Amino acid sequence: MHTTPRRRPLRTVLLALLTALVPLLASVTLTASPAAARTQAPTAALTEVTGFGTNPSNLQMYLYVPDSVTANPAVLVAVHYCTGSGPAMYSGTEYASLADRYGFIVVYPSVTRASKCFDVSSPQALRRGGGSDPVGIKSMVDWTVRTYSADTGRIFVTGLSSGAMMTNVLLGNYPDVFAAGAAFAGVPFGCFATTDGSEWNSACAQGTVTRTPQQWGDLVRNSYPGYTGPRPRMQIWHGTQDDTLRYPNFGEQIKQWTNVHGVSQTPAATDSPQSGWTRTRYGGTGDRAPVEAISIETGHNVYAWGMGARVLTFFGLDSSGPAPQPQPGACKVAVTTNAWNTGLTASVTLTNSGTTAVNGWQLGFTLPSGQTITGGWGATYAPSSGTVTATNVAYNGTLASGASVSIGYQANHTGNSAPPGAFTLNGQTCTAG
Repeated sequence: MHTTPRRRPLRTVLLALLTALVPLLASVTLTASPAAARTQAPTAALTEVTGFGTNPSNLQMYLYVPDSVTANPAVLVAVHYCTGSGPAMYSGTEYASLADRYGFIVVYPSVTRASKCFDVSSPQALRRGGGSDPVGIKSMVDWTVRTYSADTGRIFVTGLSSGAMMTNVLLGNYPDVFAAGAAFAGVPFGCFATTDGSEWNSACAQGTVTRTPQQWGDLVRNSYPGYTGPRPRMQIWHGTQDDTLRYPNFGEQIKQWTNVHGVSQTPAATDSPQSGWTRTRYGGTGDRAPVEAISIETGHNVYAWGMGARVLTFFGLDSSGPAPQPQPGACKVAVTTNAWNTGLTASVTLTNSGTTAVNGWQLGFTLPSGQTITGGWGATYAPSSGTVTATNVAYNGTLASGASVSIGYQANHTGNSAPPGAFTLNGQTCTAG
């Protein structure tokens, strides 16, 4: 008997079709290329990024981008301790929650070698572009800048223990990349150097490696020979009872970075923000002095929740926009000279013509050939010839909007007694007053 097939309801047909398509759609999503996946910028979750660029030591890159990320955001690189990882640094510090508040991006490098320590000892690591971990971290920064149109003037780094040592190394190798760093329980740049392939330098760890400020500074300068631009500011934290990287390393870092900045080792300001803390500032008295050092009556695990907010204050990231900095045309410089046969004096008036105060200033200029500074007032001057940086002293480190400061120097010359032709304030070009 012939029977006519019963027509299936439309709802049943559509349900069957959807059921068949779901696995197919899932398959298409899972097989999407890594490049395509990376174009969908991750937000508000820790995400691993692969294929970020040159990576000679096989580091992993983890990224946190808040939902509230700003246009042209700042970037903070947060570097973990030995035995740690990028995800551990993410969960064990407050930088992600601070990024949620202020809109910057956090990069968490992660070591894959067995020790889980960063390479801060090999010759490759202690030279710009030499190889190893610093090159990989620089690639992470470059990838983040390209992907998110990040502000290249607001790239920062902080780290704990091994990460603090890497903070010192990155500021030395890449002074043109990082604006500032904060090192918790670290050692000076180059202190952990070894020649036998070992990752550990016992003499440095025990605090028995001491050098003059000039020797420490030369180690930094020699990692990027010929560089004459502004240097990153440095914040140093250390426990007075540290038995892993002993407390003398705190003082050696101060010697190193004050020399790099050409500022006095005598603090411009000393205070105690909390009980058991001693904070000294060098080359300036404000929150963004060239060098800031905090010693705490504790052991190696000096980092505690809440300190990240103080790091952001030093970096100038505790607001939704860029930290106040002098902009082109926001400073004026007037110079008069008085010359005789082989010498001269120069009187310099620096005016902050911007709309915000400058806390801690460095005035850069190049002396004409044959001139050598023999003395000065109102600032410290280093080096004595060539490209010179004049850094404020304790009493004149803050320049309110519209305020001026008068400084000067005495110099020898071999025939050319002209004044410098151009000046920069904290790296920004000044106009003639």
